[in-house]
This record gives sequence, C-alpha cells and structure tokens, in this order.
Amino acid sequence: MQFHLNGFKGSGDPLQLLYAGEQEPDFQSSLPEEVDVLIIGAGPAGQLLGTQLSRFPNITTRIIESKPARLEQGQADGLQCRTIEIFEAFGFSERVLKEAYWVNETTFWSPTEDGKGLRRTGRIRDTEEGLSEFPHVILNQARLHDLWLDAMKGSATRLEPSYSRQMSSMRIPEAGPVEVEIERVDEAHKGQKETVRAKYVVGCDGARSGVRRAMGYEMKGDFANQAWGVMDALVVTDFPDLRLKTAIHSANEGSILIIPREGGYLARFYIEMDKLNPNERIASKKVTAESLIDTAKRIFHPFSFDVRHIAYWSVYEVGQRLTDHFDDVPKAERDQRNPRVFIAGDACHTHSAKAGQGMNVSMNDAYNLGWKIASVLHGTANPKLLHTYNDERQGIAKLLIDFDRKISKLFAAKPKGKDGTDDKDAIDPAVFQEYFEQQGRFMAGVATKYSPGILTSSDTSHQDLAKGFEIGIRFQSCQVLRLADAKPVQLGHVMTADGRWRLVLFGDKADPISPSSPLHQTCEFLLNTLIPKYTPAKADIDSVLDVRAVLQQSRKNISISELPEILLPRKGVFGIQDYEKVFTDEASYGYGFGEICKNRGIDAEKGCVIVVRPDQYVSAVVPLGEAGQGMLEAFFGGFMRVQSGKNGSNGTNGHM
Repeated sequence: MQFHLNGFKGSGDPLQLLYAGEQEPDFQSSLPEEVDVLIIGAGPAGQLLGTQLSRFPNITTRIIESKPARLEQGQADGLQCRTIEIFEAFGFSERVLKEAYWVNETTFWSPTEDGKGLRRTGRIRDTEEGLSEFPHVILNQARLHDLWLDAMKGSATRLEPSYSRQMSSMRIPEAGPVEVEIERVDEAHKGQKETVRAKYVVGCDGARSGVRRAMGYEMKGDFANQAWGVMDALVVTDFPDLRLKTAIHSANEGSILIIPREGGYLARFYIEMDKLNPNERIASKKVTAESLIDTAKRIFHPFSFDVRHIAYWSVYEVGQRLTDHFDDVPKAERDQRNPRVFIAGDACHTHSAKAGQGMNVSMNDAYNLGWKIASVLHGTANPKLLHTYNDERQGIAKLLIDFDRKISKLFAAKPKGKDGTDDKDAIDPAVFQEYFEQQGRFMAGVATKYSPGILTSSDTSHQDLAKGFEIGIRFQSCQVLRLADAKPVQLGHVMTADGRWRLVLFGDKADPISPSSPLHQTCEFLLNTLIPKYTPAKADIDSVLDVRAVLQQSRKNISISELPEILLPRKGVFGIQDYEKVFTDEASYGYGFGEICKNRGIDAEKGCVIVVRPDQYVSAVVPLGEAGQGMLEAFFGGFMRVQSGKNGSNGTNGHM
C-alpha cells in the first residue's frame, strides 16, 4: 500500500484515511435532499457498492437500510476465491483469511453396498492448483458486513448506512433526478417521510425488491417442490469428516451437506426434507428445530449425531428465479436514453444455497457497477457505459440459475443401488462427484467471461502474446519482484478498488531504456498522447490510466531513473516520484519465483500490453510499439470522454 504522498499524516492505521472535513458527518438524523447515488439495502451487494463509492469524496452517496442496526446473524457464509481477490482490492482480505474456515478438501459419502450404512466414496481437492492465490473460505455474513462497515468508515467520506428507513415509492421522470420517498420505521420517528432526489438509484433490497417492482419488473422462474433445512450447531459425533466440506447421500433418508464454520467447533448442516406436493409451501409443514435434528440423525445413521447447541436454524424452498433486465431502460429504448436505476444481487436473481454462490454473485454485480457509475459521475466516461452492467451481469445470472438448477437436482437425487430398483431420478455417486469437480472453476468464481462489447475487445488477433490473460476473463495475479526495492509482490494486488484502469506493459527482449525499444515507444505514446487525452486537468498523471511494467531484464542491470518518465511519474502536491510502477520477472529472497512470463504465456520476444478494467477483467491484449497505439486509441475512444485543459499534470485531486 502507498501513503504519505502529500505529507506525513501520522502513525495510525494507513487504511483509515483521515477525514478532510471539520466535523464527522451524521448519517442517522436525516438524509440530504439531493445525492449522486442512493443505494437501497445494506446487504453484501449494497455494502460493496457503498464501499466502492465511499472512496470518492466528490461523490455524495447514501445507503438506506430497513433494519435498526448492523446485521447480527447472517444466512450466507461461503466466500469464493474470486471474492477474496475482491476483498484484497478493498484492503481487508487478510482479516477474512485469518478468521475464516479454509475449505481445502471436499468429501463424498454414499450408502454401503447393503444400504444400511455410509461410506466415503470420494475425497477431492476443493480448488484446483493454480486457480487463485486465495482459498475458498467460510465466514458468517454478519461478520463480513462488519468488515464492509469498517472499510466504509475508514474512507474519506466516512460513509455508513442510514438505518430504520425503507423506500415507500419511487418516481422515474423522463429526465433529471430520480425521486425516492423514504419512510422511517424506528419507533422514535415512525411514519416520518423523507424525499431524496438521486442521479442514480441502485436497488440492493433483496428478493422482494421494491426498486424492482417500481421499475415494473418481476422475477420469473419456479420452485422445485423441494425443501431444505439449515442449521448451525455444535454437535458431538463419531462421523470422521465433520471438519471437511462433505456431501452425504443416504440410501432412503435424504442428503446432507456439511459446511464447517469458522472458529473450529461450529458446523452448518443443509438437511434435505420431504419433497413438497405441487402447490404446497414449506410454511404449512410447521418444521421445528427438533424435526431437523431427527432428520439429520436418520441420514447420519449409523454414526451418532448429538446436537448440544443450535446457533441458528431455518427452512427454505429450493427455487431458481431471475428477472429479465437489471436497469430501467428497456432494450428497445437504449439508443434514446441511459440507465439511472439498477438492481443487484437477490433483487434480480435468487437460487439455492448449495454451492455458496448467492452472496458472491451479488457482490460481483456491485463490483461491476460501482466503478462505472463513478466514472460517469466524474465525467471521464460516456453515460452509455452504464448499459454494460445489464449486458454483462444478466447473462452471468442466467448461467448461475442454470447451474443451480442442475446441482440442486443432483443433491436431492437418491444414490443408485446395485439391485436395479432405483428411483427414476437416482444418480450414480460418481456422477455427482464428477459434476462437482467439473464445475470447480464456476464455484470458485473465476469462470466468468464477458462477451465482446465496448469494454471487452472483440479483436483477439494478439491473444497469443499473453495466452494466460484471456480477454474477458479476470486478470489472474502472479508474483513479480518490484524493481525499486526487490520486494515480492502479487501483481494483481496493485489493482486496488480505486476506479482506475491498468495498462500492464510486459517488456520484450529489447533494452527498455533504449528510445528505439517497443516498450519505450509505447511509454512515450501513453505519456504524450493517450493519458493527457483522458486525464482531468490538475489530476495526477495516473488518476485514470495507471501504467505498470513487468520487465524481463534483471533489476540489477536496470537503473530505474533511466526508464521512461511514465514509469517513474511525479505525483501529488510536492511532485513526488512513484517508485512502485515497475517490476521484474525474477526470483525473490526467500519467497519463491512467480515466473509470470512462463506461467501466463507471455511472448518473451515481443512482449505486449494488457488492458485491465477497474474491476480487474482483461479488456484487450495489444502489441507494444506503434502497432498497438491505434488499437489503444480506438478502444478507449469507444466510451471515454476527452478532457479539456492541461491534462495529466501533477495535482491534488488524487485518484478518481
């Protein structure tokens, strides 16, 4: 991390930025009449979006939440590898990793041949080798909410949700701010109304979303006539795999999924219940905690299952539902106007909890949207950019729904026996395990691939220059060595959630100091042409387009002060040089060798430029030198706004 650019700010936590105002803002007493962004709902999607926008002091953001205070007991708990990568971009991945349960292995249990017992039929690595530098982990949603609240409170705006408020109505005029009427629901102010006019409104208000209804959309889909119970409990058992993620299929009593919880003792149990009749709802069953325990005991038999304490339990019906559109502009009208109202997370897609996708996909929705809204509000991007949120995320949600429908069916199916008298939907346990392994990348959150559009280049003619950085896929980190101080660094970790684009230059074999080298030519083009075109006046030179370089030459043979100026830029009020832009592909002292060029398929002879979005997805791969300059101009010219005045100079505005 970098700090003290504009002067020494003390010895406190550098992640807690000093608030620049004279008085801490009050988010509870009242709401402003006008805001830039109003977020409805402080669940995982709303909190990520709020945290992203809280980093920009010149954007006025408010979050309203109907609950009276912070969440105390969450329902979701699974956090994908990709989600931890996002937490790293926001600065708190280490806190999550320290507290969470790490899902290292998954085991599968099926009936013994006589059908009277259980046997382990499979044990697999949970996440394939080299998929991410981070693991799949388990951490309670309420604890995660606290980490988001901390991140918001440590921002330059000190943002926090405004509690005990719910949206009562919303009016979307043809032009101008969206008008939202808000009702207070706490006893002291019950029934009081507030009206807020917002440039943008984002509904993160769950499956019963009022924002979605106000836009005239509905969830489409159905329930699977299948109910499940969920229970967080402390148990005493002789079952050996209680501290592993485990799928159990019994012969006739149903299935259980075990998810060990953080802390070493607690575990979550997803317990299959009796199939519902058509048009029957789970509420009519009058399920109790005791009935869940009895069902679990029958599935675990002959192993013991003694519940000593229940921390949480509930029941739910399996269903997959999706809304057709994620913003307020129908496809037929997108050429006439740009979106101003959006929905994210459960407000637009709901599904089962088996594969731990819901909270993760919801946060990815918000991560996709936040930087786009910020770019438009800052005037660096054309508002048409906002159409890409629906274009990109609705398709991902559809894939999620299809996946969830399949895996829920497999979880609920009886295992095939050898006597040939199976239920017609029975499956071979090996087939279930095989599907689980095949879908590993999807469940890790790294299978997302955005289709060609204004943010994802359709030109793949230079993909061979960087085979491991596929266009449309998230930028997969790898260790490099920082040139200035020989520190091993994960390259992906410099791509923090600050709204900036990254241009990662992989050097070729030529001397990078030579003015005739392709790398040097690219740097001069960026410094003198591309970056000034899109950087606001008086802003730091890297405030919109942040250039990084990975060189093949050893750091011992390169003088950093002789490299192109864009790789040692002067920034801040004092014009201080930034020494953290350049890396080399060589071994570290005691922390291994990332071999990024080898492991990510970089063409060592030619090098290349990787264009990375603010949410860390690869937008384009172009060649170094003159051949790539036109491609970069055409790409950014498709959605960015040319800035006026003297651009890319040292200034005091900081990053967007």
